[in-house]
Amino acid sequence: MDLPGLLCAFLLVVCCCCRRATGVPGEAEQPTPELVEVEVGNTALLRCGPSHSLGNLSHVDWFSVYKEKPTLIFRVRQGQGQSEPGEYQHRLSLQGPGALALTQVMPHDERIFLCQSKRPRSQEHRIQLHVFKAPEEPTIQASALGISVNSKEPEEVATCIGRNGYPIPQVIWYKNRLPLMEEKNRVHIQSSQIVESSGLYTLKSVLKVQLVKEDKDARFYCELSYRLPSGNHMKESREVTVPVFYPAEKVWLEVEPAGMLKEGDRVEIRCLADGNPTPPFSIHKQNPSTGEMEEERSTDNGLLVLEPAQKQHSGLYECQGLDLETMIPLLSEPQELLVNYVSDVDVSPAAPAGQEGSSLTLTCKAESNQALEFQWLREKTGQVLEKGPVLHFDHLKREIGGGYRCVASVPSIPGLNRTQLVNVAIFGPPWMASKKRKVWVKENTMLNLSCEASGHPRPTISWNINGSASEEYQDSERVLSTLNVLVTPELLERGAECTASNSLGRNSTIIILELVSLTTLTPDSSKTAGLSTSTASPHARANSTSTEKKLREQESKGVVIVAVIVCILVLAVLGAVLYFLYKKGKLLCGRSGKQEITLPPSHKSEFVVEVKSDKLPEEMGLLQGSSGDKRAPGDQQSSF
Repeated sequence: MDLPGLLCAFLLVVCCCCRRATGVPGEAEQPTPELVEVEVGNTALLRCGPSHSLGNLSHVDWFSVYKEKPTLIFRVRQGQGQSEPGEYQHRLSLQGPGALALTQVMPHDERIFLCQSKRPRSQEHRIQLHVFKAPEEPTIQASALGISVNSKEPEEVATCIGRNGYPIPQVIWYKNRLPLMEEKNRVHIQSSQIVESSGLYTLKSVLKVQLVKEDKDARFYCELSYRLPSGNHMKESREVTVPVFYPAEKVWLEVEPAGMLKEGDRVEIRCLADGNPTPPFSIHKQNPSTGEMEEERSTDNGLLVLEPAQKQHSGLYECQGLDLETMIPLLSEPQELLVNYVSDVDVSPAAPAGQEGSSLTLTCKAESNQALEFQWLREKTGQVLEKGPVLHFDHLKREIGGGYRCVASVPSIPGLNRTQLVNVAIFGPPWMASKKRKVWVKENTMLNLSCEASGHPRPTISWNINGSASEEYQDSERVLSTLNVLVTPELLERGAECTASNSLGRNSTIIILELVSLTTLTPDSSKTAGLSTSTASPHARANSTSTEKKLREQESKGVVIVAVIVCILVLAVLGAVLYFLYKKGKLLCGRSGKQEITLPPSHKSEFVVEVKSDKLPEEMGLLQGSSGDKRAPGDQQSSF
């Protein structure tokens, strides 16, 4: 080797020896540093070597090594610590000999920390600080535009974002709970990250997949995997679905409601297809005359509403669709629609009528595509009179007249029926609501008299007295006449009579007017008589009779009550006197006529009672009360 080469080798050896002698940190090759893990925001405890060797360290320097450059951050002299100015000035504190606490750990604190001790001996210890932060719950956003199965390359399905994690978490995509891996021309996962001002990472991952028709219901989600000092963890996003567009292969018809249909139902005929989006539809019905399919008026989404459904809606229907992507027409299988019906009910004769005593037959007819059942009902009672289309009357009576309803129904289809109402008229002279009735009135007051009659033909009503009359027709057979008159003495004497007549005869009702007297007035009756008008209703015969009876009953009850009270009082007084005389021993029997009872002087002021043997005390009281023949005080044979 020449001289220059020898000089260079010597200088290199000297330089290395000098570096080792000076003890500059970070320059010499060191063993693997101690690993310390801590979460963001927590406190990291840095120890200058093994715990058993920290008691004699009285002179220690702490360095922060960033990009292989050491920076002094803390000094320990004689057990006292002092922070150096800088980013760690307020976050470091001495925790016993040879131990340092770093508070409020942040992501950029992830580095090597170096401690050097010179007393009692020289030693160096390196610590690698690892910082962790769990990311927030991942958010996922599915593609709103949808994906066509005819796409030639993978399309964006969803985007997953995980915010504020450290270090960068790993993302795994799932479809129907199965992990997705990168696959050429089928699956592509594109991830990126952003460093926030806090030093934390925000991860964004985009999933692109080439979808098929079977993926129309697939559920996608993402998972973030990360590590903490406590171990490995993961967080999952919610599941999302993506609109998948694919051409239709089949078209068909659906009818609602399902089952047997009847007239009056709301029926919906709807076109359906197995493609997405649904192609535009049109609904066609076969013309029964020509056999050609003719388009019905329906909505663009293939809905035909029949409301109410009718017999003529029955027929053969089919659905036609057009795939807008392939422009291929689609046709459904024809489907038969049957609307069950019952025709209008026809009753013969249409206006049934007959003479009293004759017979009458009613016949009911209707048509249907199903088997029919017939029933006859009495309109005013709802009673079923006959099951079958024929209703027969052998002997007509006036009471048979009125409404009858024929019901034609299909037993196998509830609610499918039709009805027809007819009115049976019985020819005969007028019939009065009452033949004779009494009305209580008050003189010189206005009175409304009513008279009702029925018959076929419908009668007319006339009155035997003058007044303002009006007629009201109740139906085709009944008439009600009301007469407004003034109650005069002549009217009270004469009374009133209404006469109903038709082509078959006449009939009448006699109305007796009774003046309300003071003796027959009760508090209720006086109020009734005091009204300015009184009305005799069409069926007032029973009401008038009950009013008259009530007045008489009240009058007779009053007389009986008075008589009973008088009798009780007289008997009580008589019994007391007889008992008194019996006790005194002065009761003499067997005499007739008058008997005077003489009292001792001490009893001169007491009563003397006369007993008449020919009249009972009750009779005497009643006679005096009725005849008014009172006896003079001297005749009463009473002395004081």
